[in-house]
Amino acid sequence: MDQSEQLSKDPLVLLPGMMCDARVFDPQIRFLSSRLPVMVAPLLGGERIEDIAFHLLQQLPARFALVGLSMGGIVAMEILRRAPDRISKLCLMSTSPLPDTPAQAATREPLIIGARTGRMEDVLRQSMLPDYLAPGPQRIEILNQVHQMGMELGQALFVNQTRALQRRRDQQGTLRKCKVATLILCGEYDQLTPVKRHEFLAELIPNARLEVVPAAGHLPTLERPDVVNRILLDWLGV
Repeated sequence: MDQSEQLSKDPLVLLPGMMCDARVFDPQIRFLSSRLPVMVAPLLGGERIEDIAFHLLQQLPARFALVGLSMGGIVAMEILRRAPDRISKLCLMSTSPLPDTPAQAATREPLIIGARTGRMEDVLRQSMLPDYLAPGPQRIEILNQVHQMGMELGQALFVNQTRALQRRRDQQGTLRKCKVATLILCGEYDQLTPVKRHEFLAELIPNARLEVVPAAGHLPTLERPDVVNRILLDWLGV
């Protein structure tokens, strides 16, 4: 692909999960960057999903393909709600359109207290349990990588992101109005946002395509990058 052809394609924007950075998409960045412009947008901007989406929309290109992983998917749905005409394609991974129930929101409070009182390591390990990933020898390595990202991003961001998740809106109505080519992707072993949740998600969106990644859990981008890269390449059509 020559440079002019690459520049003519909508850039790809990747939104990482809670307390993750570009490293959660490292295999995808390396694989796709030669085919189209790729950028990772950190989930900064406040204690509400609406504020994070507003902050991102000030910085993102005029039009882009959007991938959101986990909390990044929740932010992606809010971007879709606010600026549907700016999204050319949408991919939601390991995520949910539903808000926290009061009980779920309450379980986050001890984690916020723990983060504020210097127990970030414990809090991060409670937030990403081994069973959320597929069984196998790489599970511990990926968990350690996720925990390292979280420790480097720090407790202030953890508190902001946790508050945003507690207060997030129901996006079912947003997804029913979605008009762009949408890919729903999840790992078969994901216990945090199970396959059934993604089947429900795909049913909300007109003509959405569901892909279940074998031998992967909540972080298929790192667990099965080869499969995810192939699926994304086909979805992007580059």
